[in-house]
Amino acid sequence: MKLKYDPLNIVVCGIGGQGNVLAAETLGTALCGRGCRVAVGETYGASQRGGSVMSHVRVSEKWDPGVLIPAGEGHIILGFEPLETLRIARKYAGADTVTVYDPRPVYPLGVLQGIQTYPPLEELQAEIAALSSLTLAVPAADIAMEAGDSRAANIALLGAFSTLSAAPLNGEDLERILTQRFQGKVLELNRAAFAMGREAARKGGAV
Repeated sequence: MKLKYDPLNIVVCGIGGQGNVLAAETLGTALCGRGCRVAVGETYGASQRGGSVMSHVRVSEKWDPGVLIPAGEGHIILGFEPLETLRIARKYAGADTVTVYDPRPVYPLGVLQGIQTYPPLEELQAEIAALSSLTLAVPAADIAMEAGDSRAANIALLGAFSTLSAAPLNGEDLERILTQRFQGKVLELNRAAFAMGREAARKGGAV
């Protein structure tokens, strides 16, 4: 395996309760299994469930990388929610950033109460695309529901991630971690979500 960048900087972002941290830990475990040196760090918003959650995953073949990714040096952004994805892209996207995200909004309480407004989805997606060299919108939440459990959206996004040429992992690497973490029907559900995420990415033109 040869990293496209060393260190390779991956940002995983979304809303608390979406499984962002598990996704980052799964990536880190799989990368360690490939012999890489990996640093994973998380930051949380005002509340773990419903607040902003961001994980930095830094990967190197040569040395132990620092935990925090410098601004403008994110190589891959894995986003679980479009507004959070844009917020992270504005700070961390660079000239070669690849962004894979779920375009389904998760509306904050203030929006649901009519106190705040949520930006038009088309505008969010247009700016994400403008900030990235490649964007891939994968309906991970819908895929998870089709697979049988909404909580598998993070696994569907990992499936999409595994199709990227910039990703230093393949489907087998990540599926191996799934078999270590899950058993029985839960494992089969997550395998289905993972495969469906890969297929959705291929249809979306992942490179």
